[in-house]
Amino acid sequence: MKKVFTTGQVAKICKVAPRTVSKWFDSGRLKGYRIPGSQDRRIPREQLIKFLKEHGMPLGELEEEEWHKILIIGAEKLFIDRLQEMLPDSEDYKYQIANSGFEAGIMAQSFHPDTIIIDLSLGRSEALQIAANLRRDPAYENTMMIALASEDEADPDSLKTAHHFNEAFKKPFDIALLAERIRTLALAKRED
Repeated sequence: MKKVFTTGQVAKICKVAPRTVSKWFDSGRLKGYRIPGSQDRRIPREQLIKFLKEHGMPLGELEEEEWHKILIIGAEKLFIDRLQEMLPDSEDYKYQIANSGFEAGIMAQSFHPDTIIIDLSLGRSEALQIAANLRRDPAYENTMMIALASEDEADPDSLKTAHHFNEAFKKPFDIALLAERIRTLALAKRED
């Protein structure tokens, strides 16, 4: 994910001439900085996004990078609704829901989630197999994987050590705590 753009790169994103971007920069409407000893301009990513939003311009390829994408596998509708209430789409969260291992694999490939939540009530062995399959793929080695364990899970921490999960929440759990953990991850991702 790019952090700084040249005027030429901004021009491509905005579908305007590079000279137009230079004028926006020189007039102070588009914030950035000049390279010392040069006339070259650089526009930080967050300033570009702010400018595009302020002027009602499409974010284009930047839009998808802004979202924190969450793939939820096998969870109950009540849980999904509550999580979406706490992390709404309007705050740059996007969701995909899968009800089987097959669906999960297809959606993971096309959606490229930042966080994957797997409810073990889907079937413990199927859920663990989904996690193992995703972790084998290098594309998901840095993806946050969260297990929702049932009340009778003897040792939820073993899900982290033995089964490739970053976090394990045992039911009944605090959805607000889970939402806060995801929010923290999303902020860290945006600051990277």
